[in-house]
Amino acid sequence: MVLVRGVLLNLELLFSRLLSNIPNPEIELEHLDEYTLLVAVMLSAKTTDKAVNLVTAGLFARAKTPSEMISLGEDKIKEIIKSIGLYRTKAKNLVALSKNIIDRYDGKVPDRLERLTTLPGIGFKTAKVVLACAFNKPYIAVDTHVFRLAHRLGLADGRTPDAVSDQLESIIPKHLAVKTNLLLVLHGRYVCKAKVPNCNKCCISDLCPHNLQRL
Repeated sequence: MVLVRGVLLNLELLFSRLLSNIPNPEIELEHLDEYTLLVAVMLSAKTTDKAVNLVTAGLFARAKTPSEMISLGEDKIKEIIKSIGLYRTKAKNLVALSKNIIDRYDGKVPDRLERLTTLPGIGFKTAKVVLACAFNKPYIAVDTHVFRLAHRLGLADGRTPDAVSDQLESIIPKHLAVKTNLLLVLHGRYVCKAKVPNCNKCCISDLCPHNLQRL
């Protein structure tokens, strides 16, 4: 139980409700393994998962390993991913991070935060998504959906995604962290939307301080 805006919030109950609504939460970025997940998450910056899935279908048909990505080259990568935001920078980073993975990590995606974040184009959010979804490590990555829900539920008050991530990781039990991250993303994407939250269809509306204050 945590105290949220004067109300005791039962975290176990809250997340069991979310889990009953989405029994098998999974990342919606299509991928084949740790490397293709890293690529997909990096490409998703400032871009929707749907848009990324459209370009990675063609990209992974041509290159699904670090060596294949290097061989494909920056210009061809740009041509394939040009429909998404920041494609020029992302193409450059894809080649650079692939070279790093080969030169420094024997072609394998590292499974430690401090190593992942040294790769070109990989920040804490991307690294934590990969560590959680590919390696089942108890990290919570904060995108716009998680940031919004954390504040609405009163689970965090940090002003930056990194601050909110630290706050969530300090209160969410480690065994719930991975699924919690995915549940918050999906709940925020489809139910607790930014402009008009669908409280009538929300399985945790009676537990939500934000909704209770609106009543």
